[in-house]
Amino acid sequence: MASDSLLSGLSCPVIPVVVIEQIEHALPLAEALFSGGIAALEITLRTDLGLEAISRIKAAFSDRPVGAGTVCTPAQFDAAAHAGADFIVAPGMTSALFSKAAEYSIPFLPGAVTASEVMRALDEGFTTLKFFPAETSGGAAALRALSGPFSSVRFMPTGGITRENVDAYLQLDNVLAVGGSWLTPRSLCAAQQWEQIQKLASDTANLSRALRSEVPQ
Repeated sequence: MASDSLLSGLSCPVIPVVVIEQIEHALPLAEALFSGGIAALEITLRTDLGLEAISRIKAAFSDRPVGAGTVCTPAQFDAAAHAGADFIVAPGMTSALFSKAAEYSIPFLPGAVTASEVMRALDEGFTTLKFFPAETSGGAAALRALSGPFSSVRFMPTGGITRENVDAYLQLDNVLAVGGSWLTPRSLCAAQQWEQIQKLASDTANLSRALRSEVPQ
């Protein structure tokens, strides 16, 4: 499945960017997010527990898309694929990652924030990209500007997106989904406040669906 098909088919266009710091939190956290209406997760490789968390969550929720984020090297790409990741997200792009992605049929979202980076991705055949770090790279205004010369490109912005500004992104027709960490506050995860995380997920899912319905198709 292509990245655009995966993202456009999600019932909720907000994908939590999850950092696992205790492996025993992986399953209850995923359960809380899915129960709240979240459709897909991005488990980052920012900790050594990311790969194991992907494997555990996929074993328990085989029908839910679970991706690997912060994939920066070919070795990490291999490891994420072997862990069962349904999609792979990188903060940027390198020739080595493009070569590795060509070995798999797994949807891959390379990161791009400049026109030159978008053109490089297009040269490699990628039209669905991560936009990171979103807020410090011009935010929704920058994405709106990129839609002019790159009308065929779609983005998943991540970085600095919050409950308060997510609407500016989801109302753009070149944004398929957004990634955010506000759904999994470190304090709530540490305290195992799964019901509160489920409520955050439910509120966000309802909001995002309403915003997405306003975007011209």
